[in-house]
Amino acid sequence: MNRRVVVTGLGAVTPVGNNVAEAWENLKAGKSGVTTITRFDVSDLETKFAGEIKNFDPDALFGRKEARRMDRYTHYAFEASRQAIADSKLLENGTDRERVGLVIGSCVGGIDTSFSQYDVLTQRGPSKVNPFGIPMILPDTAAARIAIDYGLRGPNMAIVSACATGSNSLGEAFEMIARGDAEAIIAGGAEAATNRLIIAGFNVMKALSVNNDNPAGACRPFDLNRDGFVMAEGSVVLVLEELEHAKARQANILAEFIGYGTSVDANHMASPLEDAAGAILAIRRAIRRAGIDPTEIDYINTHGTATDLNDKTETKAIKEVLGEHAYNINITSSKSMTGHLFGAAGALEALVCVKTLTDGIISPTINYETPDPECDLDYTPNTARRADVSVAMSNSFGLGGHNATIILKKYTGN
Repeated sequence: MNRRVVVTGLGAVTPVGNNVAEAWENLKAGKSGVTTITRFDVSDLETKFAGEIKNFDPDALFGRKEARRMDRYTHYAFEASRQAIADSKLLENGTDRERVGLVIGSCVGGIDTSFSQYDVLTQRGPSKVNPFGIPMILPDTAAARIAIDYGLRGPNMAIVSACATGSNSLGEAFEMIARGDAEAIIAGGAEAATNRLIIAGFNVMKALSVNNDNPAGACRPFDLNRDGFVMAEGSVVLVLEELEHAKARQANILAEFIGYGTSVDANHMASPLEDAAGAILAIRRAIRRAGIDPTEIDYINTHGTATDLNDKTETKAIKEVLGEHAYNINITSSKSMTGHLFGAAGALEALVCVKTLTDGIISPTINYETPDPECDLDYTPNTARRADVSVAMSNSFGLGGHNATIILKKYTGN
Protein backbone atom coordinates (compact mmCIF):
# COMPACT_ATOMS: atom_id res chain seq x y z
CA MET A 1 0.00 0.00 0.00
CA ASN A 2 1.36 3.41 -0.96
CA ARG A 3 -1.31 6.03 -0.41
CA ARG A 4 -0.87 9.70 -1.27
CA VAL A 5 -0.40 12.16 1.59
CA VAL A 6 -1.31 15.84 1.71
CA VAL A 7 -0.97 18.76 4.13
CA THR A 8 -4.28 20.15 5.38
CA GLY A 9 -3.38 22.25 8.42
CA LEU A 10 -0.61 24.42 9.88
CA GLY A 11 0.16 25.75 13.35
CA ALA A 12 3.09 27.77 14.64
CA VAL A 13 4.58 29.34 17.75
CA THR A 14 7.89 30.88 16.67
CA PRO A 15 10.31 33.72 17.41
CA VAL A 16 8.84 35.60 14.42
CA GLY A 17 5.18 35.10 15.32
CA ASN A 18 2.84 33.05 17.48
CA ASN A 19 0.62 31.98 14.58
CA VAL A 20 1.14 31.05 10.95
CA ALA A 21 -0.05 34.31 9.40
CA GLU A 22 2.16 36.51 11.58
CA ALA A 23 5.21 34.26 11.22
CA TRP A 24 4.89 34.08 7.44
CA GLU A 25 4.45 37.83 7.05
CA ASN A 26 7.60 38.46 9.08
CA LEU A 27 9.57 35.82 7.18
CA LYS A 28 8.57 37.31 3.83
CA ALA A 29 9.59 40.74 5.13
CA GLY A 30 12.99 39.47 6.25
CA LYS A 31 12.31 40.39 9.86
CA SER A 32 14.46 38.74 12.51
CA GLY A 33 13.02 37.32 15.73
CA VAL A 34 16.42 37.16 17.42
CA THR A 35 16.80 39.46 20.43
CA THR A 36 18.73 39.78 23.68
CA ILE A 37 17.60 37.08 26.11
CA THR A 38 15.10 38.26 28.73
CA ARG A 39 14.18 35.06 30.60
CA PHE A 40 17.36 34.62 32.62
CA ASP A 41 20.65 36.24 33.54
CA VAL A 42 23.12 36.27 30.65
CA SER A 43 25.79 38.50 32.18
CA ASP A 44 28.36 35.69 32.41
CA LEU A 45 27.46 33.96 29.13
CA GLU A 46 29.50 34.44 25.98
CA THR A 47 26.30 34.55 23.88
CA LYS A 48 23.55 36.78 25.24
CA PHE A 49 20.80 36.48 22.60
CA ALA A 50 18.42 33.91 21.13
CA GLY A 51 15.18 33.48 19.23
CA GLU A 52 12.85 33.65 22.22
CA ILE A 53 9.07 33.27 22.07
CA LYS A 54 7.46 36.60 22.85
CA ASN A 55 4.04 37.61 24.26
CA PHE A 56 3.04 34.02 24.99
CA ASP A 57 0.80 33.59 28.03
CA PRO A 58 0.22 29.92 28.92
CA ASP A 59 -2.10 30.81 31.82
CA ALA A 60 -4.43 32.58 29.38
CA LEU A 61 -4.32 29.67 26.94
CA PHE A 62 -4.62 26.72 29.30
CA GLY A 63 -5.61 28.13 32.69
CA ARG A 64 -3.08 28.57 35.49
CA LYS A 65 -3.61 25.11 36.99
CA GLU A 66 -3.12 23.21 33.74
CA ALA A 67 -0.28 25.45 32.57
CA ARG A 68 1.68 24.60 35.72
CA ARG A 69 1.38 20.89 34.88
CA MET A 70 3.12 21.32 31.53
CA ASP A 71 6.68 22.26 30.62
CA ARG A 72 7.21 25.19 28.26
CA TYR A 73 7.91 22.90 25.32
CA THR A 74 4.49 21.27 25.82
CA HIS A 75 2.85 24.71 26.00
CA TYR A 76 4.30 25.51 22.59
CA ALA A 77 3.42 22.11 21.10
CA PHE A 78 -0.12 22.23 22.43
CA GLU A 79 -0.81 25.69 21.01
CA ALA A 80 0.75 24.89 17.61
CA SER A 81 -1.27 21.67 17.45
CA ARG A 82 -4.48 23.46 18.42
CA GLN A 83 -3.91 25.92 15.60
CA ALA A 84 -3.17 23.18 13.07
CA ILE A 85 -6.20 21.11 14.04
CA ALA A 86 -8.44 24.16 13.78
CA ASP A 87 -6.90 25.15 10.45
CA SER A 88 -7.49 21.68 9.00
CA LYS A 89 -11.01 21.26 10.44
CA LEU A 90 -9.95 17.63 10.76
CA LEU A 91 -12.09 16.80 13.78
CA GLU A 92 -15.24 18.66 12.74
CA ASN A 93 -16.74 16.06 10.39
CA GLY A 94 -16.92 12.80 12.28
CA THR A 95 -13.33 11.73 11.61
CA ASP A 96 -12.52 8.39 13.27
CA ARG A 97 -10.23 9.47 16.10
CA GLU A 98 -8.77 5.98 16.34
CA ARG A 99 -7.23 6.68 12.91
CA VAL A 100 -5.67 10.02 13.86
CA GLY A 101 -2.22 10.06 15.45
CA LEU A 102 0.51 12.40 16.65
CA VAL A 103 4.24 12.42 15.99
CA ILE A 104 5.73 15.44 17.76
CA GLY A 105 9.45 15.31 18.41
CA SER A 106 11.77 17.21 20.73
CA CYS A 107 15.51 17.13 21.27
CA VAL A 108 15.44 17.62 25.04
CA GLY A 109 11.78 17.68 26.08
CA GLY A 110 11.06 19.35 29.41
CA ILE A 111 14.58 20.44 30.26
CA ASP A 112 13.39 23.52 32.17
CA THR A 113 11.42 21.24 34.46
CA SER A 114 14.48 19.04 34.98
CA PHE A 115 16.47 22.01 36.25
CA SER A 116 13.71 23.53 38.35
CA GLN A 117 12.84 20.24 40.04
CA TYR A 118 16.48 19.46 40.76
CA ASP A 119 16.66 22.82 42.53
CA VAL A 120 13.55 21.88 44.54
CA LEU A 121 15.10 18.53 45.46
CA THR A 122 18.38 20.02 46.67
CA GLN A 123 16.94 23.09 48.37
CA ARG A 124 13.67 21.83 49.85
CA GLY A 125 13.98 18.05 49.95
CA PRO A 126 12.52 15.00 48.13
CA SER A 127 8.97 15.39 49.46
CA LYS A 128 8.62 18.77 47.75
CA VAL A 129 9.33 17.53 44.22
CA ASN A 130 6.40 18.15 41.86
CA PRO A 131 4.31 14.97 41.41
CA PHE A 132 3.73 16.05 37.81
CA GLY A 133 7.46 16.56 37.28
CA ILE A 134 8.37 13.28 35.60
CA PRO A 135 5.65 13.48 32.92
CA MET A 136 6.56 17.13 32.35
CA ILE A 137 10.15 16.16 31.54
CA LEU A 138 9.53 13.37 29.01
CA PRO A 139 10.03 14.20 25.30
CA ASP A 140 6.88 12.26 24.38
CA THR A 141 4.62 14.13 26.80
CA ALA A 142 3.49 16.71 24.24
CA ALA A 143 2.18 14.06 21.85
CA ALA A 144 0.57 12.09 24.68
CA ARG A 145 -1.01 15.11 26.32
CA ILE A 146 -2.55 16.41 23.09
CA ALA A 147 -3.92 12.94 22.33
CA ILE A 148 -5.59 12.86 25.75
CA ASP A 149 -7.25 16.23 25.24
CA TYR A 150 -8.54 15.40 21.75
CA GLY A 151 -9.18 11.67 22.22
CA LEU A 152 -6.82 10.66 19.39
CA ARG A 153 -5.89 6.96 19.52
CA GLY A 154 -3.79 6.54 16.41
CA PRO A 155 0.02 6.13 16.33
CA ASN A 156 1.62 8.38 18.94
CA MET A 157 5.28 9.04 19.62
CA ALA A 158 8.16 11.49 19.86
CA ILE A 159 11.00 11.22 17.38
CA VAL A 160 14.41 12.25 18.73
CA SER A 161 17.19 12.80 16.20
CA ALA A 162 18.83 16.04 17.34
CA CYS A 163 18.35 18.88 14.85
CA ALA A 164 16.81 16.51 12.28
CA THR A 165 13.93 15.75 14.67
CA GLY A 166 11.29 17.94 13.03
CA SER A 167 11.90 16.59 9.54
CA ASN A 168 12.15 13.00 10.76
CA SER A 169 8.85 13.44 12.61
CA LEU A 170 7.11 14.63 9.46
CA GLY A 171 8.76 11.97 7.34
CA GLU A 172 7.82 9.10 9.64
CA ALA A 173 4.24 10.43 9.88
CA PHE A 174 4.13 10.56 6.08
CA GLU A 175 5.20 6.93 5.84
CA MET A 176 2.68 5.82 8.49
CA ILE A 177 -0.17 7.32 6.49
CA ALA A 178 1.22 6.07 3.17
CA ARG A 179 1.28 2.48 4.43
CA GLY A 180 -2.20 2.69 5.94
CA ASP A 181 -1.54 2.97 9.68
CA ALA A 182 -3.56 6.18 10.02
CA GLU A 183 -5.79 8.53 8.04
CA ALA A 184 -4.19 11.64 9.51
CA ILE A 185 -1.27 12.51 11.77
CA ILE A 186 -0.55 15.78 13.56
CA ALA A 187 3.22 15.99 13.17
CA GLY A 188 6.08 18.35 13.88
CA GLY A 189 8.38 19.39 16.68
CA ALA A 190 8.61 21.46 19.85
CA GLU A 191 11.53 22.86 21.80
CA ALA A 192 12.16 25.07 24.81
CA ALA A 193 15.90 24.57 25.24
CA THR A 194 16.95 28.20 25.59
CA ASN A 195 18.61 28.06 29.00
CA ARG A 196 21.95 28.80 30.61
CA LEU A 197 23.35 25.26 30.40
CA ILE A 198 22.57 24.74 26.71
CA ILE A 199 24.02 28.11 25.74
CA ALA A 200 27.12 27.59 27.88
CA GLY A 201 27.61 24.13 26.37
CA PHE A 202 27.40 25.35 22.79
CA ASN A 203 29.65 28.31 23.64
CA VAL A 204 32.32 25.91 24.86
CA MET A 205 31.90 23.98 21.58
CA LYS A 206 32.41 27.29 19.69
CA ALA A 207 29.17 26.62 17.81
CA LEU A 208 27.13 29.74 18.70
CA SER A 209 27.40 33.21 17.24
CA VAL A 210 28.77 35.75 19.72
CA ASN A 211 27.63 38.86 17.85
CA ASN A 212 26.05 40.41 20.94
CA ASP A 213 26.17 43.91 19.48
CA ASN A 214 23.73 42.95 16.72
CA PRO A 215 21.52 40.00 17.67
CA ALA A 216 19.17 40.44 14.69
CA GLY A 217 22.17 40.31 12.36
CA ALA A 218 23.95 37.48 14.13
CA CYS A 219 22.74 34.50 12.10
CA ARG A 220 24.48 34.76 8.72
CA PRO A 221 23.98 31.51 6.77
CA PHE A 222 26.33 30.99 3.81
CA ASP A 223 28.04 34.36 4.43
CA LEU A 224 31.83 34.29 4.47
CA ASN A 225 31.88 35.97 7.92
CA ARG A 226 29.35 33.70 9.63
CA ASP A 227 30.37 32.86 13.20
CA GLY A 228 27.88 30.25 14.40
CA PHE A 229 24.23 29.45 14.85
CA VAL A 230 21.63 31.14 17.04
CA MET A 231 19.57 29.28 19.67
CA ALA A 232 15.80 29.47 19.37
CA GLU A 233 12.62 27.86 20.66
CA GLY A 234 9.00 27.19 19.70
CA SER A 235 6.81 24.65 17.96
CA VAL A 236 5.46 24.05 14.47
CA VAL A 237 2.93 21.38 13.62
CA LEU A 238 1.44 20.22 10.32
CA VAL A 239 -1.63 18.07 9.77
CA LEU A 240 -0.75 15.32 7.29
CA GLU A 241 -3.67 13.42 5.82
CA GLU A 242 -4.39 10.68 3.31
CA LEU A 243 -5.51 12.30 0.07
CA GLU A 244 -8.84 10.52 -0.41
CA HIS A 245 -9.75 11.07 3.24
CA ALA A 246 -9.04 14.79 2.83
CA LYS A 247 -11.03 15.00 -0.40
CA ALA A 248 -14.00 13.14 1.09
CA ARG A 249 -14.37 15.75 3.82
CA GLN A 250 -13.67 18.61 1.38
CA ALA A 251 -10.55 19.71 3.22
CA ASN A 252 -8.48 22.66 2.07
CA ILE A 253 -5.43 20.87 0.67
CA LEU A 254 -2.31 23.02 0.97
CA ALA A 255 0.36 20.79 -0.56
CA GLU A 256 1.22 17.18 -1.28
CA PHE A 257 3.95 15.41 0.71
CA ILE A 258 5.83 13.23 -1.77
CA GLY A 259 9.32 12.40 -0.48
CA TYR A 260 11.32 11.50 2.59
CA GLY A 261 14.86 10.26 3.03
CA THR A 262 16.99 9.79 6.12
CA SER A 263 20.50 8.60 6.95
CA VAL A 264 23.33 8.99 9.44
CA ASP A 265 26.95 9.93 8.80
CA ALA A 266 28.29 7.27 11.23
CA ASN A 267 31.36 9.45 11.56
CA HIS A 268 31.40 12.09 14.33
CA MET A 269 29.04 13.49 16.96
CA ALA A 270 29.44 17.13 15.94
CA SER A 271 31.17 17.45 12.55
CA PRO A 272 29.52 16.46 9.25
CA LEU A 273 31.39 14.30 6.77
CA GLU A 274 33.68 16.51 4.71
CA ASP A 275 32.46 14.91 1.48
CA ALA A 276 28.79 15.35 2.54
CA ALA A 277 28.14 11.64 1.90
CA GLY A 278 25.48 11.32 4.64
CA ALA A 279 23.54 14.38 3.50
CA ILE A 280 23.79 13.26 -0.12
CA LEU A 281 22.36 9.86 0.82
CA ALA A 282 19.34 11.40 2.59
CA ILE A 283 18.62 13.78 -0.31
CA ARG A 284 18.88 11.02 -2.90
CA ARG A 285 16.62 8.76 -0.87
CA ALA A 286 14.00 11.50 -0.62
CA ILE A 287 14.14 12.12 -4.38
CA ARG A 288 13.82 8.41 -5.09
CA ARG A 289 10.87 8.10 -2.70
CA ALA A 290 9.22 11.08 -4.40
CA GLY A 291 9.64 9.48 -7.81
CA ILE A 292 10.93 12.69 -9.39
CA ASP A 293 13.97 13.81 -11.31
CA PRO A 294 16.32 16.11 -9.36
CA THR A 295 15.74 18.82 -11.97
CA GLU A 296 12.09 19.04 -10.91
CA ILE A 297 13.10 20.62 -7.58
CA ASP A 298 12.80 24.40 -7.82
CA TYR A 299 13.13 25.51 -4.20
CA ILE A 300 15.22 24.33 -1.24
CA ASN A 301 14.85 25.45 2.35
CA THR A 302 18.24 24.52 3.72
CA HIS A 303 19.38 23.47 7.17
CA GLY A 304 21.53 26.60 6.82
CA THR A 305 22.73 27.05 10.39
CA ALA A 306 25.48 29.63 9.73
CA THR A 307 28.19 27.37 11.07
CA ASP A 308 31.32 27.07 8.97
CA LEU A 309 31.12 23.33 8.34
CA ASN A 310 27.36 22.91 7.91
CA ASP A 311 26.92 25.56 5.25
CA LYS A 312 29.83 24.34 3.13
CA THR A 313 28.80 20.70 3.48
CA GLU A 314 25.15 21.33 2.64
CA THR A 315 26.10 23.38 -0.41
CA LYS A 316 28.37 20.56 -1.54
CA ALA A 317 25.57 17.99 -1.08
CA ILE A 318 23.06 20.06 -3.06
CA LYS A 319 25.52 20.49 -5.94
CA GLU A 320 26.46 16.82 -5.94
CA VAL A 321 22.84 15.65 -6.21
CA LEU A 322 21.41 18.39 -8.44
CA GLY A 323 24.44 19.09 -10.60
CA GLU A 324 24.24 22.27 -12.69
CA HIS A 325 20.54 22.56 -11.81
CA ALA A 326 21.64 23.63 -8.31
CA TYR A 327 22.58 27.02 -9.75
CA ASN A 328 19.13 27.57 -11.25
CA ILE A 329 16.91 27.24 -8.18
CA ASN A 330 15.86 29.39 -5.24
CA ILE A 331 17.53 28.48 -1.94
CA THR A 332 16.98 30.02 1.49
CA SER A 333 17.77 29.61 5.16
CA SER A 334 14.85 30.52 7.42
CA LYS A 335 17.20 30.26 10.39
CA SER A 336 18.71 33.60 9.39
CA MET A 337 15.50 35.11 10.81
CA THR A 338 14.24 32.59 13.36
CA GLY A 339 17.39 31.11 14.78
CA HIS A 340 17.63 27.35 15.21
CA LEU A 341 14.54 25.78 16.81
CA PHE A 342 16.32 22.42 17.24
CA GLY A 343 13.60 19.75 17.34
CA ALA A 344 11.08 22.13 15.76
CA ALA A 345 13.41 23.49 13.07
CA GLY A 346 12.55 20.98 10.35
CA ALA A 347 8.84 21.45 10.95
CA LEU A 348 9.14 25.24 10.70
CA GLU A 349 11.07 24.91 7.47
CA ALA A 350 8.46 22.49 6.11
CA LEU A 351 5.81 25.10 6.89
CA VAL A 352 7.84 27.64 4.92
CA CYS A 353 7.95 25.19 2.00
CA VAL A 354 4.16 24.83 2.11
CA LYS A 355 3.64 28.60 2.15
CA THR A 356 6.15 29.01 -0.67
CA LEU A 357 4.21 26.50 -2.77
CA THR A 358 0.85 28.14 -2.08
CA ASP A 359 1.92 31.80 -2.29
CA GLY A 360 4.72 31.78 -4.86
CA ILE A 361 6.97 33.90 -2.66
CA ILE A 362 10.55 32.99 -1.74
CA SER A 363 11.37 34.32 1.72
CA PRO A 364 14.95 35.63 1.95
CA THR A 365 18.16 34.62 3.66
CA ILE A 366 18.90 37.78 5.61
CA ASN A 367 22.27 39.06 6.89
CA TYR A 368 23.96 37.91 3.68
CA GLU A 369 26.68 40.43 2.86
CA THR A 370 29.94 38.75 1.82
CA PRO A 371 29.80 35.73 -0.52
CA ASP A 372 31.76 32.62 0.46
CA PRO A 373 33.50 31.06 -2.56
CA GLU A 374 32.64 27.62 -1.16
CA CYS A 375 28.94 28.56 -0.86
CA ASP A 376 28.22 29.77 -4.37
CA LEU A 377 24.51 29.10 -4.94
CA ASP A 378 21.58 31.53 -5.05
CA TYR A 379 20.56 31.88 -1.40
CA THR A 380 17.94 34.60 -2.06
CA PRO A 381 19.96 37.27 -0.24
CA ASN A 382 18.13 39.75 1.98
CA THR A 383 15.00 40.36 -0.11
CA ALA A 384 12.03 38.13 -0.90
CA ARG A 385 11.18 37.42 -4.51
CA ARG A 386 8.29 35.98 -6.45
CA ALA A 387 8.65 32.60 -8.13
CA ASP A 388 6.31 29.86 -9.30
CA VAL A 389 7.42 26.90 -7.19
CA SER A 390 6.13 23.40 -7.96
CA VAL A 391 8.45 21.18 -5.90
CA ALA A 392 10.09 22.22 -2.61
CA MET A 393 12.73 20.35 -0.63
CA SER A 394 13.87 20.86 2.97
CA ASN A 395 17.03 19.50 4.60
CA SER A 396 17.74 18.95 8.30
CA PHE A 397 21.02 17.72 9.80
CA GLY A 398 21.71 17.04 13.46
CA LEU A 399 24.37 16.26 16.06
CA GLY A 400 25.32 12.63 15.82
CA GLY A 401 25.28 12.85 12.04
CA HIS A 402 21.51 12.53 11.62
CA ASN A 403 20.24 13.62 8.20
CA ALA A 404 16.66 14.03 7.01
CA THR A 405 15.21 15.42 3.80
CA ILE A 406 11.56 15.93 2.90
CA ILE A 407 9.97 16.95 -0.41
CA LEU A 408 6.61 18.64 -0.94
CA LYS A 409 4.74 19.40 -4.16
CA LYS A 410 2.16 21.96 -5.18
CA TYR A 411 -1.27 20.32 -5.09
CA THR A 412 -3.15 20.82 -8.35
CA GLY A 413 -6.18 18.65 -7.70
CA ASN A 414 -4.93 15.68 -9.69
